[in-house]
Amino acid sequence: MTEAVSYAVTNGVAWLTIERAEARNALNAAVRTGLFAGARRFNDDDTAKVLVLTGAGERAFCAGGDLKEMAEVALTVPPPDFVPQFGRNIDVAKPTIAAVNGVAWAGGFLLAQSCDLCIAADTATFAISEVKVGRGAPWAAPLSWLIPPRIALQILLTGDPVSARRGYEIGLVNEVVPLADLRSRTQQVAERIAANAPLSVLAAKRTAYLSRPDLFDEAERIWAPVYHSADAQEGPAAFRDKRPPVWTGR
Repeated sequence: MTEAVSYAVTNGVAWLTIERAEARNALNAAVRTGLFAGARRFNDDDTAKVLVLTGAGERAFCAGGDLKEMAEVALTVPPPDFVPQFGRNIDVAKPTIAAVNGVAWAGGFLLAQSCDLCIAADTATFAISEVKVGRGAPWAAPLSWLIPPRIALQILLTGDPVSARRGYEIGLVNEVVPLADLRSRTQQVAERIAANAPLSVLAAKRTAYLSRPDLFDEAERIWAPVYHSADAQEGPAAFRDKRPPVWTGR
C-alpha cells in the first residue's frame, strides 16, 4: 500500500480508496502501485468478501492517467502492469464494485469498467477521453459486451462524457444514488453479496464472464501505432502546458 491509496474493511467489505482528491485521483505511479497492492491484499484477506473501489472527495472517482507524469516520461505504450485491470493483469475472484463518486474518465473509466458492478452518485460522469489527448484505449475492447455497440462507438469516437443517469439507461451503471448516499448504499449492496454462500458467489461471477470475448491482444495491436505517434506525446504535453493540442495525424 502507499499513502496515495487506503484499504479498510467494514463488515466483510473492503474499501480501496484512491487518496489524491487534490489531483482528481489521477493515476500517478504511487496510485497505480497502491491499487495493485490493495487488490493483492484483498485477494489474501479472508475477512473481506467484496471489494469496493472508490476515490476520495466529491469531485472525482478517478480522472484517468496523470498526464503531467506521462509528458515528463514521454510514455508510449503502457506496460502490461501499468494499471490494474481486474481479470486481465490481476485475477480477482471475489466480487468487486465501483462506487463512482464523480469524474470517471479515461483510466478512471477503465477502473469502473473492470469492476463487476457499478454504483454511481448522481453527480458522476463517465468518459473514454483518449481521443481528445491522442492516447490509446485498448482496454475498452470489452465495452460492447457491456453496452450496445453503437453506444460504445459514440463514447469512443466523441470522447464526450456520459452522465450517471445515461450510464444507467445504457447498462453501464447498476444504480444511481444521491452523492450523500453513495457509501451507505454501496456498503448495503456489498453486504448482501457477502452474506451469500461464498462458493456460489465465486461460481456465479465466473459464469457471467464466460460469454465475454477476450479481445485485448488484438486491441493492443490496433492501438500500438497510436501510442507511438507524435500526437500521443502532443496531447499530454499540451495538457501540461495548458494550451490546445496541435494534431498532425502522425
